[in-house]
Amino acid sequence: MLTRPDCSPRPDALPHAPGVGYKPQHFQHILEDAGSVEWLEIHAENYMGDGGRPLAQLRHLSQRFAISVHGVGLSIGGASPLDPDHLARLKHLTDWLNPASFSEHLAWSTHDSHFYNDLLPLPYTNATLARVSDHIDQVQGLLGRQMLLENPSSYLAFAESTWEEPAFLHEIAKRTGCGLLLDVNNVFVSATNLGYRPQDYIDDYPLDLVGEIHLGGHDEDEDDHGAPLLIDSHGAAVVDPVWALLDYTLARSGPKPTLVEWDTDVPDWPVLEAEAARAAAALNAVKLAA
Repeated sequence: MLTRPDCSPRPDALPHAPGVGYKPQHFQHILEDAGSVEWLEIHAENYMGDGGRPLAQLRHLSQRFAISVHGVGLSIGGASPLDPDHLARLKHLTDWLNPASFSEHLAWSTHDSHFYNDLLPLPYTNATLARVSDHIDQVQGLLGRQMLLENPSSYLAFAESTWEEPAFLHEIAKRTGCGLLLDVNNVFVSATNLGYRPQDYIDDYPLDLVGEIHLGGHDEDEDDHGAPLLIDSHGAAVVDPVWALLDYTLARSGPKPTLVEWDTDVPDWPVLEAEAARAAAALNAVKLAA
């Protein structure tokens, strides 16, 4: 039987400073002038091969920057058992890299042998709670490290849900010892789509369990009735209301490792670094106010 890992904070954990999602086209720029950036995130599935330039660059970067590994393919919320081959590749990567943090999404993306190119939502029920908790216990036991669980972007609400999302995430963390990754852009997207105040979500969220905060861009659309519909895309700059929500969050949580994600239509390095500098300003304002 898998044993629960020691979930106490690591001495080499992520700094309470800005990070960015690493893209290979920025490798030389980061080495020459990282600006405000003090840590980097990679997507686990991009580094599960053997050797080659990606792992060589990652090894070099890990000597200078703390690295966060962010998974997108475990399907933590799926009804099927976790893929043992995927888990084995993930363990090989984390054993080799020894990252400062590992995280995944509260979502599902696989069913039987089918893989969907989306992070799909879940109903918040007791059955889902038990399944997700069991999967997290399996992941943490195999990796021998704590994982962080990220709140999703939502486009609809399930009628059968019996838990509010912050309470659901809090209960998972209590059952498993996992930490939480708070994506404030996801909060803003979900709040707009489902019609609630994002600040109320933050007020209900267990901020003491947050190991990382994420920021990203989204696309604006309309539903069939002409109401605003936001799509989490990670393909644009962070909008002002999300920056304001970050300020609201940090005022309550204190400084946290804060990541800017930009995964599609990736800009040149100065544009991404400017977003990181804005995150640094938000963090510094909280530190000065303390």
